[in-house]
Amino acid sequence: MGFREITLEMSTDYNDADARTAIANQLGIGEFTWQVEGKSLDARKKSHIHWVVRVGVLSDELAGGEPFVYPALEIPWKKRTSRALVVGSGPAGFFAALVLQKAGFVTQLIERGSRVARRADSIKEFESSGTFDAMNNYAFGEGGAGTFSDGKLTSRTKKVAAEKQFILSSYIRAGAPQEIQYLAHPHLGTDHLRRIVAGLRKEFEDLGGTMQFETLLTDLIIENEKVVAAVTSKGEIPLDVIVIAPGHSAHETYRMLIQNKVRFQTKSFAIGCRVEHPQELINTAQWGRASLPGVKAAEYRLTAKEDGYLPVYTFCMCPGGMVVPAAAYATANIVNGMSRYKRSGLFANAACVAGINLETLLKKPVEPLEALDWLGALEHQFYQYAKGYRAPFTSIDGFIKQQAPSRTPETSYPLGLAPAPLWEMLPREVSRSIARGLSVFNRKLKGFDSGIILGLESKTSSPIQVLRDQDRCCQGFSNLYLAGEGSGWSGGIISSGVDGIRTAMAIVQDKKRISDV
Repeated sequence: MGFREITLEMSTDYNDADARTAIANQLGIGEFTWQVEGKSLDARKKSHIHWVVRVGVLSDELAGGEPFVYPALEIPWKKRTSRALVVGSGPAGFFAALVLQKAGFVTQLIERGSRVARRADSIKEFESSGTFDAMNNYAFGEGGAGTFSDGKLTSRTKKVAAEKQFILSSYIRAGAPQEIQYLAHPHLGTDHLRRIVAGLRKEFEDLGGTMQFETLLTDLIIENEKVVAAVTSKGEIPLDVIVIAPGHSAHETYRMLIQNKVRFQTKSFAIGCRVEHPQELINTAQWGRASLPGVKAAEYRLTAKEDGYLPVYTFCMCPGGMVVPAAAYATANIVNGMSRYKRSGLFANAACVAGINLETLLKKPVEPLEALDWLGALEHQFYQYAKGYRAPFTSIDGFIKQQAPSRTPETSYPLGLAPAPLWEMLPREVSRSIARGLSVFNRKLKGFDSGIILGLESKTSSPIQVLRDQDRCCQGFSNLYLAGEGSGWSGGIISSGVDGIRTAMAIVQDKKRISDV
């Protein structure tokens, strides 16, 4: 049996029979098996948009060659008595808990919010009535913030083949489509994610792990630089090792950790707004036509780095999606993006943000608590302006020209729009740079300035970062670990999941810290 890896150029609406014919013609063989190993859309020429498909082919008619096998994550199992507590059920927390359970720890995962079904009900109620639920919202609840997002599975993190494959295969076992293993830009959509996180929970519990919902971590009991118990809204939990993966929105958890002498530093992050356009406009700008058979919806990724301005870029682009009210606290007003698997909505949206360093922006040293206060005050300012959860907005052209909108357009945002001078509500240097960036984007993508810009986008990443030792333990502690976006060391579903896995593996492999390892 021989093997070949070949690349095919296929029409956007090709099917498996078309691919099989193309393979047979290219290799001159009749009997074979094949699988897709990579797939990306080439839209550089609007007159010739096509899929570039990399396939692996096995056949007795071929000689030589070996299929590529992804390196597997090797988790050494041993029956242990050590009690591992994981806080937070987002990608970092869940995959840390899963690895620890597979390694033989007595693992308990706690989550401040509810199971995903109840969380979805609370979000639906919020969007229909404006009644905010502090326990279940777009930030908190089973699966973390990513559960109600576009579900992108891309990552800039390098050398994560084994960890990424572990995450993807776990998702597929829980009901994700097989295509996430080979698409260049895979995504799950919030509708799939709601089912997937429930499936992941079942796998963890079937392995013997326990999950406890509606349980908020409120304090730590520390003796001689070691956490001996977690204080929660449902009582104390004794432990031997603790991994906290709170996400970047849990500011009261940050404050509790700082009060307990966990060391953080400020870091660069990004703030701005969300832009929204009719999806057909984006399709036409990218493809030269309003729709393309076999492709869901056009995407874009735009950057502007102009001399004398902050770097501005689009982030978390949601084709065929909706802008959502992503407040983590009752008196904050922020937005995020979400889409379903089919990406069939009428609108496209993306964050449009400027990268900032608070110390440079404020022209003074900034401590971690000051960074949290500054960001919280900005989020509250937007709430006060809107007198609730309507999204302050203007047109993109109006933002550039500093002109108020003359009308309120249609939008995917469920709680309504409030006309606003957004350029005045953001820090001056941020506003100035975003206006410049929007002008650049309009030159790159025809019709971009006809869209709207709305809300405050403040959760691209954490404004602070925990100080970790080389073995990932928090500095000054022997058994306390922070992982994921809440640690300040990762961002997005895949990189956060990888951070959780690597944190758990560091615990598994550290024989000095855990007595029965």
